[in-house]
Amino acid sequence: MGSGVQDQRAALAHGEVLPRASTQSEGLKQTRSVLNSLFSGALAGAVAKTAVAPLDRTKIIFQVSSARFSAKEAYRLIYRTYLTDGFFALWRGNSATMVRVIPYAAIQFCAHEQYKSLLGDYYGFQGKVLPPLPRLLAGSMAGITAAMLTYPLDMVRARMAVTPKEMYSNILHVFVRISREEGLKTLYRGFTPTILGVVPYAGLSFFTYETLKKLHAERSGRPQPYSYERLAFGACAGLIGQSASYPLDVVRRRMQTAGVTGHTYGTILGTMREIVSEEGVIRGLYKGLSMNWVKGPIAVGISFTTFDLTQILLKKLHEMGYASR
Repeated sequence: MGSGVQDQRAALAHGEVLPRASTQSEGLKQTRSVLNSLFSGALAGAVAKTAVAPLDRTKIIFQVSSARFSAKEAYRLIYRTYLTDGFFALWRGNSATMVRVIPYAAIQFCAHEQYKSLLGDYYGFQGKVLPPLPRLLAGSMAGITAAMLTYPLDMVRARMAVTPKEMYSNILHVFVRISREEGLKTLYRGFTPTILGVVPYAGLSFFTYETLKKLHAERSGRPQPYSYERLAFGACAGLIGQSASYPLDVVRRRMQTAGVTGHTYGTILGTMREIVSEEGVIRGLYKGLSMNWVKGPIAVGISFTTFDLTQILLKKLHEMGYASR
């Protein structure tokens, strides 16, 4: 018995690979990490989007119309919707949003954790904050991965947000009608501006949040910021990310809803030209941006904070369960 233990220690000292137990343990740890990230990301997306759904719906309605945007007009639209259709009409399309946001946020946050790990291994920063360029790259790649896998759901959500209840009864009805009347290709209309927009948006959002957490840890000496600090860091991340990608967001919405607004938008540049010629650069490509400066930081702040706190909670629960064995 003692000889066997000594042999194992000698083998470890020489760097030899020992039985599968450690490999299985690593595999279980990796699986748990992925599942935790998926769950935390899904919860973060659901909480954040539900909190700002009325503002998001109002923003989309202005983005896809030629009506001039102002805070006063936005308030009137929200109030008119409340009077004519009731309080819960302000969340119309939120079920479609949840169907899209839950998998999107789950995939995006999980992919970000995986890309951070891969890039950390590659650049020799495993377990530490990545250097600036890989930090930006991890966020952009996470956004692209999530957008590619969930895009048709975003298309459906945009259609439900800008159409009356009578036109589409539920999410499945939107898919069926678009497929029959406009073709399956329509489900990916606006995909290119989405990907072009998500690169700076996701990249800058994750980059800013991770950078602010790193600076905070260096200045304060605390490894973890308080919840209100996380909210502030997330708000800054959302403000920067959404401002950088906003014109492409407007183009994406116009292309997604072309079938119900009477316009025909073919290409990104063609859509941009038409918007600028009819409405101008600021009033067209940046329509609703001031509302996004309210909605975006709140949503992104809640999203990042919920993800981090859920991850911490799950880790503590696992440690408590492990300690009680």
